[in-house]
Amino acid sequence: MPLVIPQWAPRAPLEALRLPWLARAGVEVAVLRLDLIDPLVSGNKWFKLVGHLHEAAALGAEGLISLGGAHSNHLHALAAAGRRFGFPTVGLLRGHEQETPTVADLRAFGMQLHWLGYGGYRARHRADFWTPWRERYPHLHTVPEGGGGLLGARGCAALLEMAQAQLASLGWPDYHGWWLAAGTGTTLAGLVLAERGAHPVHGALAVPADHGVAGQVREILGQAGQGDQGYRLVEACRGGFAKVDAELLASMRDMEDESGLPLEPVYTGKALLALRRSVEAGDFVAGTRLLFVHTGGLQGRTAALDPMRICP
Repeated sequence: MPLVIPQWAPRAPLEALRLPWLARAGVEVAVLRLDLIDPLVSGNKWFKLVGHLHEAAALGAEGLISLGGAHSNHLHALAAAGRRFGFPTVGLLRGHEQETPTVADLRAFGMQLHWLGYGGYRARHRADFWTPWRERYPHLHTVPEGGGGLLGARGCAALLEMAQAQLASLGWPDYHGWWLAAGTGTTLAGLVLAERGAHPVHGALAVPADHGVAGQVREILGQAGQGDQGYRLVEACRGGFAKVDAELLASMRDMEDESGLPLEPVYTGKALLALRRSVEAGDFVAGTRLLFVHTGGLQGRTAALDPMRICP
């Protein structure tokens, strides 16, 4: 049965973030709470999926197949959307079979899982990688890792209007830029496309430089016919993707206690710690107003905070 596009347009509240280090610097930050749009289809991942869903429906596909790791927020949102809106999903996973809170959810949501090992997953960039999977699942539409690419970015452009519509509720006449974690760079690219140079977008790199985020952002902007400008990437990975260290953990817990904002250490915790360092370094003058994107991913918080995974 061909996929039917769900008539769902989630909205996220925009809330003031109150932290002592922001007050000392005279910098204001408002958080776009994408973690609150839905208990399961949470964060920026739904917006990255929307364009792929429309493309799948236009091609007569019945569902979606994509790839990610055992803690993938992208696969979690895809599987949850499939369960919620009634279409089949298949996930190709990095590494060997393991149980994590995310994997447990994927199974519960009815996603068909295939573990590729590490070498098999590295082969995902080969030209012929998708051939056997398309033959096995001809009724499914393939979605890039993380929901990336131009389609994913265009879906994230909706975040601009969502935030701007709520500025008056904070008493803000305008804002001076965006700050968010960058994993594939898709959400960042979407905001850059939407802003068209009106406000800069700052991306805190939650992954090492060799993951190619800068190149992916350039590629998306180039495909859209927009120049490679309007954004800045800041190193924030702290030694590797999903690496959690004692300083990050302490900082995250302090910020949660002080603000009441729930965080996870892979993306939002790293992004806010990087923002604190930038603010305390004097990169933003007093009176600056920034929009921070909470990208969700809270379902992976328990596994990410496992003491066995925390580096000294």
